[in-house]
Amino acid sequence: MRQMITAVAACGVLLVAGAPVQATAKDPVRALKAILASGQGVQFTETATILDGTDERAERRRTGVFEIGEKGGVKALDVTTTGGEHGRERIIGFNHDIGGTAYRSGGLVGTLLPKGKVWWEDRHQLHLWHRELLGDDEQAVNPTEPATLAALVKNGQLSGNVLTGTITFKELEKVSTWMSHSARGGFEAGTKLSYTLTLTSAGLVSRVQSTYTAADSPHGPARGALGELAGRTLHVDTRYSRWGSKVSIKAPDPRETTTELCAEKICKLRLPG
Repeated sequence: MRQMITAVAACGVLLVAGAPVQATAKDPVRALKAILASGQGVQFTETATILDGTDERAERRRTGVFEIGEKGGVKALDVTTTGGEHGRERIIGFNHDIGGTAYRSGGLVGTLLPKGKVWWEDRHQLHLWHRELLGDDEQAVNPTEPATLAALVKNGQLSGNVLTGTITFKELEKVSTWMSHSARGGFEAGTKLSYTLTLTSAGLVSRVQSTYTAADSPHGPARGALGELAGRTLHVDTRYSRWGSKVSIKAPDPRETTTELCAEKICKLRLPG
């Protein structure tokens, strides 16, 4: 009888010891892979804030949707940006690699479109860098990529449903197509990015907060590849919803689209970049 009680008590200790692990452990990589399929996507909203000493300024706000590839990553995007220098702008983009295409409406482009046209079609870049489309202050961490999530888990600490950690741009670029296609050529590879990921009960990412300080530019804060981020700290807060929802991003109506931009009656212009 005493032996039986001892055995039962030992099993109870094992169950109690294992319970916290089962209750807190989440695998965001497995959760993401479980929803990957053709035509799936995720919606997001994003706020980017530039910190310069005691000065804090909300730079841009974005809302949109990513169409996710069957193996993860962004296959297409439809994003509206507000708060920028040239006002509200909408971007539709496909294939952010060689041969990518983007459609832009509003913002600076809106002031250069020929009469009767709403969208500018851009195919001229060898690589369609999404940072040039969405802005220098876009979110660098993309939770639609399984390899990226795996690296963040490896570098971070999970407490409950919150994953926190630090990763360098070089480490992130090795695993993230989003990062390697962001045209961050002027950024130091050793720049450290701090991140906080909030997970749902299913392990999917509901929020990404990232912070990093860009290196000083030899040309001053308003010039060079870093633009106005040089020497400043960027905090980006992105919230995700409707993971796995049906998404089909399509090109705009060709009757409203042009490949030309015009200024002072001169067309066939190209934007810098």
